[in-house]
Amino acid sequence: MLDYSEVGLLPAMFDQPISEQIWQSKYQYKTEGNIVDQTVSDTWLRVANNLSHRECNRDRNDVSQQFYEAMQGFKLLPAGRILAGCGTKRNVTLCNTFVMRTIPDSVEGIMDTIKDAALTMKMGGGLGFDFSTLRPKGTLVRGLDCPAAGPLAAMDICDAVCKMLVTGMGRGAMMATMRCDHPDIEEFISAKSDPSRLRNFNMSVLITDRFMNAVEKNLDWGLVWNGSVIRRIRARALWNRIMQQNYDSAEPGVLFIDRINAANPLNYLEELSATNSCAEQPLPPNGTCALASINLAKLVAEPFGQNAKLDLGELRRLTGVAVRMLDNTIDLSQFAVEEQKHETQSKRRIGVGVTGVADALIMLGVRYGSSEGERLFESWMQALQNAAYLASAHLAAVRGCFPAFDRREHQKQPAIQALDPHVRMAIAKHGLRNGVLTTIAPTGTTSMYGGNVSSGIEPVFATSYKRKITNPDGTKSEEVVEDYAVWLYRQMFGSKMPLTDAFVTAQDLRPEDHVRMQAAAQRWVDSGISKTVNCPEDIPFDTFSNVYKMAYESGCKGCTTYRPNAVTGSVLST
Repeated sequence: MLDYSEVGLLPAMFDQPISEQIWQSKYQYKTEGNIVDQTVSDTWLRVANNLSHRECNRDRNDVSQQFYEAMQGFKLLPAGRILAGCGTKRNVTLCNTFVMRTIPDSVEGIMDTIKDAALTMKMGGGLGFDFSTLRPKGTLVRGLDCPAAGPLAAMDICDAVCKMLVTGMGRGAMMATMRCDHPDIEEFISAKSDPSRLRNFNMSVLITDRFMNAVEKNLDWGLVWNGSVIRRIRARALWNRIMQQNYDSAEPGVLFIDRINAANPLNYLEELSATNSCAEQPLPPNGTCALASINLAKLVAEPFGQNAKLDLGELRRLTGVAVRMLDNTIDLSQFAVEEQKHETQSKRRIGVGVTGVADALIMLGVRYGSSEGERLFESWMQALQNAAYLASAHLAAVRGCFPAFDRREHQKQPAIQALDPHVRMAIAKHGLRNGVLTTIAPTGTTSMYGGNVSSGIEPVFATSYKRKITNPDGTKSEEVVEDYAVWLYRQMFGSKMPLTDAFVTAQDLRPEDHVRMQAAAQRWVDSGISKTVNCPEDIPFDTFSNVYKMAYESGCKGCTTYRPNAVTGSVLST
């Protein structure tokens, strides 16, 4: 087992108090009143040593040191479940993202699914459900001669169960999806107009290509159950209802489900109809995925200088380490439901992503959302995607391909065809260890732990802001925090030096700037992206609606917006 003498340990320092506070409240290992992790270096050693148990004895120390050094300095940020649970005695999962099984259209099936969901949330997983499989409200229940309560009633039960559960890592979180042709879709769309209802759910409508075509041509749209059209409405009226609800209360989001399935490298094995709670991970029934993010803000050489650049070699190296780390995580994680374990083992999904994107661009003097920012970010994601697939092919050469791998079918997929020639050659020779490899998660908490860098793909929210914190005793407090790029700039040039033009925030950007960055990343992410398009409160409704059309037309897999409103409030405030 790796120890301090073997890693040339230097004192690990937090850049800001908020980072240490997050580590202490979320990731520091404390058990039965005893503090096990005295420093964050102890946390890194705990995680590195535990994840290296998958390795053969002769390689274990070397791999553990690779894992440790990647985490050191907050360059590689394993997702919260790994940081908090790995190497502890806790009965928790190491995977953040889950989708529950297809919900059977029966009382027994619904309740069994909710039980499995409760057990999954108890172990720390955030999860999603597709409620499209449940019969519409008012449909006759044969044998009982009574009307069905409908999908929204089942959602209310799930919401109550989620509210009851509080794990060591906070409350549970869920995603609910419903197809755009389900007869209860209008009730689904407006469900969260009541500010007290379904507060533990995020909600998204599954939008098909056929529906978007019907909206464009202002056609009738059939709402269907069991192959029969129950009633017809105008497609554009339904679209406008989704848009209006988003305009008023920021939900539901939309998922372009046909595109999600067409772009899925595993589409020859599965059909996707739901995502995890934050929408970055479309998953099949019983699907799950382990996550890690590379902190781009820590990879910029000579920040703010004329020769500033992102170290692509280090990005590729860290990506390879992350692939190995997450592949090991699959074998070490616990699962609440046996079907989740089987699904995970057969396809070995992982999600390597990035955070600190906006801060990295600022350090290079590039404006987020500009054509240069879009070009640079796409090049970084292309490098990461190729490095991830190459690493997975090399792992397959040693450990074997993921069990469900079909060499002929997999190599037909657009995500594979787009890779660099030498990567495609490695896949043709060795296959792949992992069925899906890249995703961009929201990384809100881990980004604060990693220096309060900009979260995931998001722009800087504000140069400094107040964040509402839920304390361990359940009380709320506010803390003023400073963005990492601003903090570093002040450290280098002093507090009186004016910020450069690259220091743009979410409030400075147009909605289309957000969409362009999401689309640039999606070209090189084989799974999904968690992204919120911030819109000003006074944005005209037609302009707001066009944001979703732009997301569809530019190749995004979904779209979520936030416009200040009275229903949802805000976690962050300037």
